[in-house]
Amino acid sequence: MEIIRLAGLLPVLVLTACHSAGQSNTVVKSDVPTEWYFNFFTPKALPALVTFAVIFDADGGVSRFVTLNSTPDMPGVIGEWNDRDRAPGGHWNHVQYPPKQFFFCWDSVIDKKVYETYLTLPDDVVEKMRSASGKSDPYHNTYDTVLIGLAPEGKVAVWLQGIGFEPNYRITPSVLKTVSGDKLDICKGITKSDFSYGYDKDIKDFIKGKVYPYGVW
Repeated sequence: MEIIRLAGLLPVLVLTACHSAGQSNTVVKSDVPTEWYFNFFTPKALPALVTFAVIFDADGGVSRFVTLNSTPDMPGVIGEWNDRDRAPGGHWNHVQYPPKQFFFCWDSVIDKKVYETYLTLPDDVVEKMRSASGKSDPYHNTYDTVLIGLAPEGKVAVWLQGIGFEPNYRITPSVLKTVSGDKLDICKGITKSDFSYGYDKDIKDFIKGKVYPYGVW
């Protein structure tokens, strides 16, 4: 689905309930998950907050979220992304079928800006989530979680969470576009942050002596 087509659907989505999923006739195989997950995170002391999300899944369903898991900062992510750190899960961020397209609004506290991001996962990544991995370990045996990192300058990075002690798999989205300011569409006026408040002491201490954007993202 093109970004333009996705954007055209979003006004309808905003008027619907906070979390619902479309129906599909596709039957999920017994050897793959019955739910898939997505979690957002930021580098250490460079906070952001995801305030609204729409997920288009691979089976044609649509899920809308105005209540999401927290957007934690990861103590091990300093100066650059890595393939080890994993955002913790929570109650809200899950869908019935593999996620294909994401649209989300996020407040970058470190940038004091609202961003709007559109991203599409490649077909081979969606198929990887759909299929049994063939691996076995005490923790998971499927690729069922997408990790999305949010950094200064509106930078977004995406991974498929590895199984057990595997590293996460960095993904190059087939579509990735982030806008802010007068280019905002659905995210205009959607915010939960008071950017006039300034930075907490832990942020001030962390960025002291460092140069924005505080790393290579």
